[in-house]
Amino acid sequence: MAASSRGSRAVRGILSSSPTLCSKCATTYKASSARFYSAAAATEAKAAAVDTPPPAPSARSPYPYDVRSGLILTRPPLLTRTLHPFENAFFFYQKRLEERLNTPFITSIYFKPDTAAQLDWSLKVQERGGTVAKELGAYKGKNSNAWDDELRVGDKLSAQETVLESLLKDAAPRVSDDAEVIAPEDVVPVERPAERLSEADQKKDVRRLDRQMDKTLYLVVKGADGWGFPADVLKDENLHEGAKRVLDEAAGVNMNTWLVGRVPVAHLVQEPVLGANGQVEKKGRKTFFLKGRIMAGQADLKGNPFGYTDFKWLTREELEQELAPEYYRGVRNMMADR
Repeated sequence: MAASSRGSRAVRGILSSSPTLCSKCATTYKASSARFYSAAAATEAKAAAVDTPPPAPSARSPYPYDVRSGLILTRPPLLTRTLHPFENAFFFYQKRLEERLNTPFITSIYFKPDTAAQLDWSLKVQERGGTVAKELGAYKGKNSNAWDDELRVGDKLSAQETVLESLLKDAAPRVSDDAEVIAPEDVVPVERPAERLSEADQKKDVRRLDRQMDKTLYLVVKGADGWGFPADVLKDENLHEGAKRVLDEAAGVNMNTWLVGRVPVAHLVQEPVLGANGQVEKKGRKTFFLKGRIMAGQADLKGNPFGYTDFKWLTREELEQELAPEYYRGVRNMMADR
C-alpha cells in the first residue's frame, strides 16, 4: 500500500510539471497511468474525465464553390491542311525519284492490245513525252542529262493546282468505246472536285459546320456571362452525365454526338467573393469540361433553360479572340494544333 501511494504521488508530480499537456489530455493520462498503482486514483481520474465537457464545434461556412460540368463539342477536320510550297516541291521531287528507280512500265501487262483502253493510254503517254507518271511532266530521268532535271525556284510544276489540272486532263477519256479517237473539241472534261473554300467560308457564316474544313471547330454559346462552352451545376450526377445533360438541354436535340471519354480535359476556377467578416457573399465556380464529337446535325438553342441566345462554330484562333482572356487560358491546352 505504501508503494502504491508513492507511485500515485509520482504520477501526479509528473502531470503537474508537464507544460505541454492540456487539461483533458492530462486527466486522461493521469487516469490511464494511475490505475496501475491505485484503483481509487483510477476511479477519481475517470470521473474527472467524464465531467470535462467537450469543446464546442466551430461554426463552418458553407462550401464556397459550385461544381459544374460542361462539354467542349468539336467537329474534326474534314480536309488535310494546305501544303507549304516547299512541301509541295519536296514531295514532287520524291515522286520523280521514285519514277526513276522503278522498273519500266510494261503496257501489255495492264492493257489488252488493240483495245480502247490501250489506245487511250498510248495517246496520253505520247502527249506527256513518254513519261509514265501523270502529274510529273516531261523530265530527263531516263537519259544522260538526268542530273540537270531539278525544279527551278518559282517553278509552278509542283503546285497543287498544276497537279490537279494534270490529273483531271488525264482522267478525261480521249478514245471512244469503239476505239475511235475523240476530237479535242468533243472531249468531255471531268468535273472538278469541290473547292477547299466553301460557301460558308466566303460568306463568313460562323454558324455553319461546312467552314474551315481543314481545322477543328468548337461549339461556343452566348449566355449571361458572355461566350463560352455550355456548362451547368451538377445535380446528383457524375461529370460525364452532367456534361451530356447540359448539351442535350442546351443545344443537342438535333445533333448526333458522343463523348470521347469520362475524364475532364480542362477546368476553370472562379474564386468566391468574401465579405468583410470573411463570410462567403458569392460562391465561386469550379467547372470541369469533357470532350465530345459531333457526327451529324446542328445546334438548336430554342427553348434551352440556360438562357443561351446564340452559338458559333469557331477555330482555335477565333476562340482566342472571342473568349475572355482568363477563360481561354484555362482551356487552350486541350485544343488541337489544327
